[in-house]
Amino acid sequence: MLLSDFDYELPRGFIAQRPAEPREAAKLLRVGAGASAAESFSDHRIADLPDLLRAGDLLVFNDTRVIPARLRGKRKDAKVEALLHKAEVAGDDGRILWRAFCRPAKRLRPGERIRFAEDFEAEIVEKNEGGDLLLAFDMTAEAMKAALERHGEAPLPPYIERSGGADAQDRQDYQTIFAKREGAVAAPTAGLHFTEALMELLRQRGVEFASVTLHVGAGTFLPVKVEEVSRHRMHSEWGEVSEETAATIARTKAAGGRLVSVGTTSLRILETAAGESGAVTPFSGDTSIFITPGFTFRAVDLLLTNFHLPRSTLLMLVSAFSGRRRMLAAYEQAKQKGYRFFSYGDACLLERLEEDLPE
Repeated sequence: MLLSDFDYELPRGFIAQRPAEPREAAKLLRVGAGASAAESFSDHRIADLPDLLRAGDLLVFNDTRVIPARLRGKRKDAKVEALLHKAEVAGDDGRILWRAFCRPAKRLRPGERIRFAEDFEAEIVEKNEGGDLLLAFDMTAEAMKAALERHGEAPLPPYIERSGGADAQDRQDYQTIFAKREGAVAAPTAGLHFTEALMELLRQRGVEFASVTLHVGAGTFLPVKVEEVSRHRMHSEWGEVSEETAATIARTKAAGGRLVSVGTTSLRILETAAGESGAVTPFSGDTSIFITPGFTFRAVDLLLTNFHLPRSTLLMLVSAFSGRRRMLAAYEQAKQKGYRFFSYGDACLLERLEEDLPE
């Protein structure tokens, strides 16, 4: 399986720079099991979700909360930008440890310090490949949280262009209404489409809700650099499926309801926690699950997700879920219909399919 198998052309004008307002107005492409592309796709809005789902279906959201993880500082007199991407267990000395991607990383060395503000700096503890560093902050967890709020920026992906970095509106826009547990450095973007008004309509429809946690890391932004897909290695992310959520999923499945994952992050932690029988059990820990065509899905029946970058691990995931040819055809359909792509863009509702479109 080659990286070039997951490529497509996307002019920059299709990349959303702000979310739809209201959120329910975003377009929604339904991808079903038709025998041809024309029979597989239908156009809707996020507001139509109550009509596209059934009573007894279970929507599972990611309740992670994005932290202002992009930092700008100096090493000596040189400017440094750091993107925190994964919290580590505190060291024996009690310092707060974070993995971070830094640029420019070439001249950074262990033992040096990066100053982000007069009262906020970090020591470089380790340096790994690809600009990944381990940073140590000599402060308490509460002080670290306060410093990030004062000095950090919303960690927007690089295709959302802001001349001065993320703005105040992004702090609100790049956060879902489900956000509770701090730790993500990228938003679970499918959840950005939901509002309280839409949730109420779904409740009236008889759709049920549950939550999982996956602290999305900045590794989600990293390009795949190997042509042979099997050689790519995913960065690990911390996630959790609670006993309550596992029990709710079991009840839903027993009653014939469908498990609807809101976003690829929810899907990744659900499939991590699913046993061979398909039963989702409580889970807490790191996952580096890498889903490509040929993967056996055990838990999730439908997937609500945005449109993903060419040659990305997320395009591989949706291709595994609904078929590579079908998804590439769906993306071409979306372009023809003026859908907007990526984090602030429109969405698709995918059925889990056993067969792809014919050649």
